[in-house]
Amino acid sequence: MSVRLRFALACAGVFFVLGSLLLTGVYFLVRQNLEYRAGLITPTYFTAGNGWYIHRYDDYYEITRNRVLHVRTVYQRDTLSNLRTIGALAVLAATGGAFGVGWRAAGWVLRPVKSVTETARRVAQSHDLTDRIDYEGPNDELKELTGTFDTMLGRLARSFDSQRRFVANASHELRTPLTINRTLVDVAVRRPDATDDVKRLGESLLLVNARNERLIDGLLALAEGEQAMLDRRPFDLTDVAEHVLDQAAEEAAGREVTIHRLLDSAPTTGEAVLVERLVQNLVENAIRHNQPKGEVWVTTRRRAEQVELVVANTGLHVPPYEIETIFEPFRRLHGDRLRSDRGSGLGLSIVRVITEAHRGTVVARPRDEGGLTITIELPVDRSAA
Repeated sequence: MSVRLRFALACAGVFFVLGSLLLTGVYFLVRQNLEYRAGLITPTYFTAGNGWYIHRYDDYYEITRNRVLHVRTVYQRDTLSNLRTIGALAVLAATGGAFGVGWRAAGWVLRPVKSVTETARRVAQSHDLTDRIDYEGPNDELKELTGTFDTMLGRLARSFDSQRRFVANASHELRTPLTINRTLVDVAVRRPDATDDVKRLGESLLLVNARNERLIDGLLALAEGEQAMLDRRPFDLTDVAEHVLDQAAEEAAGREVTIHRLLDSAPTTGEAVLVERLVQNLVENAIRHNQPKGEVWVTTRRRAEQVELVVANTGLHVPPYEIETIFEPFRRLHGDRLRSDRGSGLGLSIVRVITEAHRGTVVARPRDEGGLTITIELPVDRSAA
C-alpha cells in the first residue's frame, strides 16, 4: 500500500470516526428533546377550539391525552429514523469526499518526494554519481532529507574516485614486478648453459607467474566492472560473439573442442568492451572446463524486450547445489583449485558483475549430459529496427 493511499485512508477514517461521533451526539440530543414531558403531555386543560376547554377531570380529557401521546410517539419514531438514515448517508458521503481530498492533498505533499525518487532512480541506473537533487523549497524536513542525500552522493563519488585511483595504481605496481620476473626467468631458461633442472624449474615458475598475471587481470576487471559508469552505446551482441569466437578458435582446436555457432541479430546498448570481456570469459570457461573432443554451443538471439546470449558446453556433470556458488569469486567446480590453465576462479564472477552493470540477468543450469548452460539476458536496443 502506497503512502498516498495510506494518507487518504487515514483522512477518510478520521472523518468517519468524528462524523459518527457527531451523529451519535446529535441523535441522543434530539431523542432527549422528544422524550415525554409532563407539562406538555399532561397539561391542566386542552384547548379544543371555539373557546372550548377540556379540563383534566372531564370525560374527553383521557381520549385527547392518548391521542397526543400517540402523535408524539409517531413523530419521535419518524424523526429519529430519518435522523439515523440521512445522518449515516451524509457521514458516508462526507467520508468519501474526505478520501478524495486526502488523495489530492497527499499527491500535492508527496510531489517533491517523487522528484527525489526519480533522481535517485536515475543515479542508480546510470551509475552517474555527479547528479544531484538540488531541491529548491522551504526549509523543512524534505529539504533536510534531500540535502542529506546529496551529501551522501558526494561522499560516494569521492570514495569511488579513490577506489579507481587505487585500482590504477595497483595495476601498475602489481603487473610491473610480474613482468620483470617473467623476463628474468625466460632469459635464464633460454641460456645455452641452462641445465634440464633449471629449465624445468623455469617452466614451473613461468606457469605460476602466468597464473598470477591472470589473477591480477581478473581482480582488476572485477573491480572495474563493479565501479563501471557505463557510456551506453548501441551495438550488436552478435558482432561481439563472432569476434570472441574467432579469437578462441585456436585454443578450441588445441583442446579438440568443437564450437557450434547460431548467431542471430541481438541489438543492445552498453559498453561493448565490457560485454566482450563477458563473452570471452564464458567461451573460455566453456572450452577449458570441457573434455577432449567435447562441444560448445554459442547462441545469440532477440526475444521481445531482451536479447540473449546462451553458451553451453559438454563436460563433467555439475551438481545442482553447486550452481548457486559458481558466480562467487575464487569458486571452482569439482574442487579444482590447483590447475592454473583453467583460470583464476574469477571468470564467472566478472560475468555476473558486468551483466548486472548492464541491468541484465545471468542464469546457469546443469546439462543432463554433463556440462553447463549459461544464459545472459540484456535489455534490447529499442532504436534498432
